Amino acid sequence: MYKIVVAKFKILMVCTEYPPMQGGVGRYTNNLVNSLRSNNIDVIVVSSSDGSGDYKGISPHNKNNSELLLQLVKETKADIVHVQHEFGLYGFYLNSLKPSKTSTGLDKFYDKCLTPIVTTFHTSMYFKQWMKLRNIKEKDNDKDFLRIFALYKYWQHFVNYSSMHRINKDLMSKSVYGIVLSNYVRKLIPRTNVVYHGSVPYFKNEISCIEARKKMHLPENGRLALAQGFITNTKGWDIIRKIKMPKEWRLVVNYSKNFYNNEKINFEFHDDKVINLNKRYLSEEELSLLFFSCDVVFLPYKVCSGSGVMFDGLGHGKPFVASDLGFFKEFSSMSLGMVTKRDPRKFEKAFEQMDKNYKHYESSVKEFKKDIIWDSIAKHHISIYKGIIKDKSLELPTTEIIHTPKSVTR
Repeated sequence: MYKIVVAKFKILMVCTEYPPMQGGVGRYTNNLVNSLRSNNIDVIVVSSSDGSGDYKGISPHNKNNSELLLQLVKETKADIVHVQHEFGLYGFYLNSLKPSKTSTGLDKFYDKCLTPIVTTFHTSMYFKQWMKLRNIKEKDNDKDFLRIFALYKYWQHFVNYSSMHRINKDLMSKSVYGIVLSNYVRKLIPRTNVVYHGSVPYFKNEISCIEARKKMHLPENGRLALAQGFITNTKGWDIIRKIKMPKEWRLVVNYSKNFYNNEKINFEFHDDKVINLNKRYLSEEELSLLFFSCDVVFLPYKVCSGSGVMFDGLGHGKPFVASDLGFFKEFSSMSLGMVTKRDPRKFEKAFEQMDKNYKHYESSVKEFKKDIIWDSIAKHHISIYKGIIKDKSLELPTTEIIHTPKSVTR
């Protein structure tokens, strides 16, 4: 007879955005939580009151996020707190006069929490992309007072570029472990570690491209590129109107807004080579069918710290064509897709090149997608949690599993 002692531990997962709220960080967190729970990890989720977390109340507008979380850590007796950090989800308070005073809604929590914190950082970028987040060429800016206000916001953003990096580094220093989704972001936030965004198709068995197109009522012949996701001005879809898709290609477009997005965006496409599905937010089943339907994921972004859409495409075996931003360059160097200057003619040529070399990219993606199955990503997280608990020498309750082998006749 032998005895196996299994350590039990509890994770408090913090993410304001959580389904049914729409948003990339919330969807990522939900998939991670489901995979952790499938591996018998006790995960407690705290979200906005609009999400389906086990506990609710945190918000970008709640000045007491830190106090609420400190109370929950005490109440739940969590062994580890895992924060999904995205500036816009917890409050980001820019100070124009003293950028050193710029803060977030979680600063106090990180200062006072005695429980080990794991932080997944979803945003960091270089100066050029940071400034593209603030567009002063908005409608009605010809009115003086609006123009002055826009210039003020531009200045506020400009002087706070260093604040973003300072806050990320400060939160990292108060975390026992930092996670990022790419080496591109790892270089921007020292001491972090790369754990990729997971992706797995909705269907257990792969759906053929033709079958998926029939179910989605898409053309069965020719190449299809897909522009899909939670739309913002930084996604760069305005360039679609200027692109003349090559002869054998058509572009499928579908988008919805994430929960906290209040941008005024209205994309209309008047081109028979552009198929606008207008399905808005898709179920996981529909989304999986859409990825299987298409040949390439199109990502003409102006700004990017990471892309769940890219990972979803790779998880379905689809390479990408993207702008030549640092994040995409990292994965194009693995032959998982192509990057090019963000220019209509350059994109047109990229589609033509992708068509000629498709099997090469398809083969690379086929190998890579094995590494981003959600169960594997969850197991990577579990090994991180276990390492933290071991290093901190935390006293954990245990479950004893008694196994008595059958008698052996010699």
